[in-house]
Amino acid sequence: MIQRVSGQLQRPNTPSVQSKPAGRGFGDVLRQEIGRSAAKPAVNFSKHAISRVEERGIEVTPGLMEQLAGSVERAQAKGATNILAMDAANAFIINVPSARVITAITQDEMKESVFTNIDGAVFLK
Repeated sequence: MIQRVSGQLQRPNTPSVQSKPAGRGFGDVLRQEIGRSAAKPAVNFSKHAISRVEERGIEVTPGLMEQLAGSVERAQAKGATNILAMDAANAFIINVPSARVITAITQDEMKESVFTNIDGAVFLK
């Protein structure tokens, strides 16, 4: 048993050479990664928004995060700076340049709310 394990740990005497994928240099890979990271801005929550989400029992799922990121991307394309992103259950005020959720509101609270200082609204899918 020991001989088999020690035999597996031995490395071959030939040096390992990593081959570069044909046609893809460092610049190509860098541009691809930049494009991938710039595709959808990462949305984060302010301390205020985190406390509102917790006290109002709003479930923040990966799907919701993706929807919020998509709303920021769409708002950026239109030049908006502060948006109301909403679905049937919840609404989020988002500062677009920083991709930061400022506050979160439930459907019950939306009925009595007036939203000010926003320059766009995005309906979440």
